[in-house]
Amino acid sequence: MAESITITDNRSGESIEVPIVDGGVSAEEWSKLLPGIWFYDPAFMTTAAAESSITYIDGDAGKLEYRGYPIEQLAEHSSYLEVAYLLLHGELPNAAELEQWTHEITYHTFIHENVRKRFLEGFHYDAHPMGILVSAVAALSTFYPEAKDIFDPEIRYKQIIRLIAKMPTLAAAAHRFSVGMPFVYPDNSLSFAANFLSMMWKTAEPRFDANPALARAVDVLFILHADHEQNCSTTAMRVVGSSHADPYSSCAAAAAALYGPRHGGANEAVIRMLIEIGSMENVPDFIKSVKEGHGRLQGFGHRVYKNYDPRAKIVRNVAYDVFEVTGKNPLLDIALKLEEAALADDYFVSRKLYPNVDFFTGLIYQAMGFPMEMFPVLFAIPRTSGWLAHWVEMLDQETKIARPRQLYTGTARRDYVPLENR
Repeated sequence: MAESITITDNRSGESIEVPIVDGGVSAEEWSKLLPGIWFYDPAFMTTAAAESSITYIDGDAGKLEYRGYPIEQLAEHSSYLEVAYLLLHGELPNAAELEQWTHEITYHTFIHENVRKRFLEGFHYDAHPMGILVSAVAALSTFYPEAKDIFDPEIRYKQIIRLIAKMPTLAAAAHRFSVGMPFVYPDNSLSFAANFLSMMWKTAEPRFDANPALARAVDVLFILHADHEQNCSTTAMRVVGSSHADPYSSCAAAAAALYGPRHGGANEAVIRMLIEIGSMENVPDFIKSVKEGHGRLQGFGHRVYKNYDPRAKIVRNVAYDVFEVTGKNPLLDIALKLEEAALADDYFVSRKLYPNVDFFTGLIYQAMGFPMEMFPVLFAIPRTSGWLAHWVEMLDQETKIARPRQLYTGTARRDYVPLENR
């Protein structure tokens, strides 16, 4: 017997039975009984605004899967470009498909010279790299006007390749400009992650070969951040995309959402918290102050996860691999002491406040030499493939333009009063 709920309008006594499908009930069915009565759900806390087959999250069990594959298996065995292919195509590529996909991404990493010379160099010397990235991605729509033909499969595919390929180039360029260093062209002989590190750190040497352990760490972090269901930036991508804007404009909107400190700035908040704590000896007093309502325990808890974030466990191991190369981040001992104290305290455990992916990623990026201003940029590079997967899915579903309802709480109708009578 199919699961369902029965809704009764107590004003009229009329009822309607609504089936429960895939863990949800149809608002359209609800409106048949109660036209003009809207669900009031600020921030979409209990509303499913999309159907998607891309990412599955079980927050209570701490599970994350891309297209059915556990994130733990993908992080251990896969590469970021392989995962990007999976998100966009629905299946893991075979050897020939991966070779072709990698080739296409690699040979579209270069950006138009006018983007670099006339656009990027127009920013103020101390411009935030994420602000530069958001603007540069939007500007690409003017360099590829054919991108507006979003229902042509070949044109659409080319823009997907371009966006995934050029995002690391734009990201590295934004950093180099913000610190007054010359632009570094992509090196097509390098892997996706190694090429990004080359564009970030190359100085005068003919070729920059990143430490393999660090390149692999970046690749794993990119896998972990590639998608995360209907988060703020992905929702922005879908909402803007529902107007049939080109993918560059939609992606810029998603990146703008990621720019916010509540989304892409969470790992920076962790670093600032650890700096504020200062030493391991201060951890108990900090825990006490948080419990008393003074400040927040950054990097703990998640809107979706009510268990240990599965990505956090993977990142914890990546951190040690990175620190073997870079030396230990001096903030690590404080972080580990804080984690230990919080997980042993029923105040946090009872509230299901467990470490999330942001708790360790900032430590890793900082140890590798990335300034904190680059943290949201590092988030945007891999999330581009997830954004695009949702964009394609949304278009294929022939989704209507996003247009939520509101509950009006303003003044009732009144007549205009002439200026001299006010």
